Amino acid sequence: MRPLSRLSCPFSALIPLHTQPIPLARSFTVTSSRRKYQIERIDPTMATTTTKTGQPLDRTILDSLLRRRLFFTPAFEIYGGVTGLYDYGPPGCALQANIIDTWRKHFVLEEDMLEVDCTMLTPSVVLETSGHVDKFADWMCKDPKTGEIFRADHLVEEVLESRLKGDKEARGQKVEIDEEKEAKKKRKTKDTKAVKLPDDVVKEYKEILAQIDNYNGDELSMLITKYDIKNPTTGDNVEPPVAFNLMFQTAIGPSSNLAGYLRPETAQGQFLTFQKLLEFNQQSMPFASACIGKSFRNEISPRAGLLRVREFLMAEIEHFVDPEGGKKHPRFHEAKDVKIGLLDRKVQLSGRTEITHMTIGEAVATKTVDSETLGYFIVRIYLFLVRVGADPKKIRFRQHMANEMAHYAADCWDAELLTSYGWIECVGCADRSAYDLTVHSKKTGAPLCVRETRSEPLHIEEWQVNLDKKKFGPKFKKDGKAVEAAVEALSQDLREKLAIDLDKTAKIEVDVPEVGNGKVEIDKTLINIEKRTRVEHTREYTPNVIEPAFGIGRILYSVMEHVYWSREGSEERGVLSFPPPIAPTKVLLVPLSGHQDFKPLVQRMSLKLRQLGISNRVDDSSASIGKRYSRNDELGTPLGITVDFQSVKDNTYTLRDRDSTKQVRSDEDTICAAIKSVVEGQKTWADVQKELPEFTQQEAD
Repeated sequence: MRPLSRLSCPFSALIPLHTQPIPLARSFTVTSSRRKYQIERIDPTMATTTTKTGQPLDRTILDSLLRRRLFFTPAFEIYGGVTGLYDYGPPGCALQANIIDTWRKHFVLEEDMLEVDCTMLTPSVVLETSGHVDKFADWMCKDPKTGEIFRADHLVEEVLESRLKGDKEARGQKVEIDEEKEAKKKRKTKDTKAVKLPDDVVKEYKEILAQIDNYNGDELSMLITKYDIKNPTTGDNVEPPVAFNLMFQTAIGPSSNLAGYLRPETAQGQFLTFQKLLEFNQQSMPFASACIGKSFRNEISPRAGLLRVREFLMAEIEHFVDPEGGKKHPRFHEAKDVKIGLLDRKVQLSGRTEITHMTIGEAVATKTVDSETLGYFIVRIYLFLVRVGADPKKIRFRQHMANEMAHYAADCWDAELLTSYGWIECVGCADRSAYDLTVHSKKTGAPLCVRETRSEPLHIEEWQVNLDKKKFGPKFKKDGKAVEAAVEALSQDLREKLAIDLDKTAKIEVDVPEVGNGKVEIDKTLINIEKRTRVEHTREYTPNVIEPAFGIGRILYSVMEHVYWSREGSEERGVLSFPPPIAPTKVLLVPLSGHQDFKPLVQRMSLKLRQLGISNRVDDSSASIGKRYSRNDELGTPLGITVDFQSVKDNTYTLRDRDSTKQVRSDEDTICAAIKSVVEGQKTWADVQKELPEFTQQEAD
């Protein structure tokens, strides 16, 4: 790993000042048994989420803006659409591409990672070995009368929430309704009855909702029975929950003999190429691979827009580390003083959701975070999220509870962003231990391990077993291999005990379940057990893996909420204050009017910016300059150039800042240089204001 040469300041200096309050929240979660997606919903009676400037966030207005300006749109809409599938329009594509570009610079380049692009189509045997075929599932239940399918945890959640809402109405408390969410429901539920519940039942319901991600299929079935949970539309009973595998299955090749799946994650391809990557890296450890690509999950009930979809872009890192060294990281000292908001499992198990702010150095020292490598990546994830526009006050890292973790994880922390939908998991940072490399190596026989020459030979005293193969085969015949395997598998403690027995009785008894009554007697003429010293010059080990996995679509949507605000006194004038490096379009070119003298200047400036790699667009419509700037503020364009009559005279231009609407004026080359420094993140608008003269009024003809 190379040092942070491009940064002239410590990590802590990169963190923006925290200026916005965090709303109060009530916690409950949405589950997925193969990976938990916590959504801690905001209680509308306590607080609401806010815009970048602290205004109450109206998701209906923001969603209308994003669809109207074609950031995204439902896929196949003229055919009625398919839930969980969305298309990105031009600004959405550009925003996603810029987030990915920033991700590559922040992780792949900065950390010297090895990027690979693995196939999305995966043979079934790979995912059987990894455990996905058996465990990558959610629980669903069916209404036998209507055939309607429900995700079991969502059904319990919906019914109990509805009853709590009715309880509030019966108590005369104000209940706020998300009209947009209600309008989008495909099924019409029965009206909520205003029924007052006993206080202990209210408490019980809230506790269930807070822990719903911990329930397995049998426990969800018990809840459905105990609380008489029925189809909210018809009131009919539902069948007990059954597991539904979330992978899209297919057949590879025309004969359909080879079963396959669309990958649910990009990780498996990286594990299978580990040995080749290790060789490419000249056998040097630790190292990390990275992969960006589409993954697919056949969600039972997709909802919440871009936050839960069936096809999505992931960016995953697999950092391979030596487990013997305590999972140290060579650059941890650069990150140890960065403060992070943590919600550990102890706090969650006590029924609370308070965030503790501490340096990652303190978190690792107290074992709140398990290792330096895990802690280092938590900091790097945090800095990346801030870099692409996430509000630092709306970021937390939540530790998975023991029974909540994915089947492969030894420890896991989620980076969650606060949105109008609640706390949304956008990045998972898991310690996958050596699980994947071990199971794939065992299945295929491929040596997915590291071999290192020891600096000094290691002398190991151990009990060794020698079999007389010439006599052993004829004695046990067809059972010979099973007996030999059982002997080789004997632990050191058992070998020591059997050596004593062999000395005393000239025979031993070994457990071999596959043979006869499960016990096999071996006499002294066939076996010898003695203590010897073995000298080991080479160390062989299977690396552990720390995996940060990024849901790009979730980050993209959450950032759009975090950077959205509206001009004071004019809610319809929405602004998306993307950081300039990730903004879809960097510069708007606006001629003062349709005057013919402006056209060559606009064309020349546009071409020059494109040659500098700066995206720009021209708005030469008849609308006022204010209107033209306003509609590009909606697209998040950070800078604007006005071409006026003064430009014709002396080749100077005004440069406008999106957020402050302040302007400066200078010559063409200076303006282009200022733009380049801002969009590459080298300077801020405040820096430009200090360097260039302010401009206050356009010159008229």
